[in-house]
Formats: sequence, C-alpha cells, structure tokens
Amino acid sequence: MSKLDTKPYILRALYDWALDSGYTPHIVAWVNENTQVPLQYVRDNEIVLNIGATAAHNLTIDDKWVHFAARFNGISHDIWIPVGHVSSIFARETGEGMGFDVEPLIEDDGANQSNTTTQHDIADAKPSISEDKTGGGKKGLKIVK
Repeated sequence: MSKLDTKPYILRALYDWALDSGYTPHIVAWVNENTQVPLQYVRDNEIVLNIGATAAHNLTIDDKWVHFAARFNGISHDIWIPVGHVSSIFARETGEGMGFDVEPLIEDDGANQSNTTTQHDIADAKPSISEDKTGGGKKGLKIVK
C-alpha cells in the first residue's frame, strides 16, 4: 500500500476552517510551466489567489491538483495548480494558516521524459471536468504575514 500525501488533506481542512470561521481563504502558489494561472498576476514566480466560495468556482482540491474557475478583470480563467506547488494557505483577515515546502510536479509515465513540459502536456495530465464560466474574483491580493 502506498503512503498518501497529507498536504491535500491539510489544505482541505484549513480551507474548511477558514470558511467556517467567516474568513477568506487564500493560497500562495509557486508558478512554473506546470501551473496554469494568469501570468500577469505572478510576482517572483508566485501568485496569491483567493479561493473563497465567491471567488473560486467549482473548487477542487484533490490529491494532485487545486483546480477552479475565477475571474480576473472580468475574464474567466481556468486555474490549475499542482498541490505540491502550494506554498501556503491562510485566512486573509488574520494571516493565520500554514506554510509548506514546494514540491515541483513530476509526471512519471514510465518512460524517460525531458525536463520540458508543454501546455499540451499539462492539459493531458489534468482530469476532465465541466467548466463553469461564471463568477467573480478580487484584484490586487496581497500576502498578509
């Protein structure tokens, strides 16, 4: 039996805690070619995202991916972040939360792969789900420490 990674469980628990406490959960994620986010909001290879219920539509935190749809300046974006790329989750209002080590995504298909991954490869790795193109988001998020 393989060992399950605790990170997605902790992310889901802290997300629920923030919502139950009336706070707005945010994540900080390391961005590289395996991360699908609007690049104009990336600073120093990181992005801060509101994953609250009103900003992140159809949020899914599974064993490999954090996925949701969000609007940035009125334009809907499909967000895909490998769980290992999440470096923290916190409540915007209090700064309480937890930090994590970044674990870069490594896709293993049983063959030797090059270190370059294309957007086509990312699309193939993601599970297929229906998309919701509605919703709203906040602009200009900042890290609260």
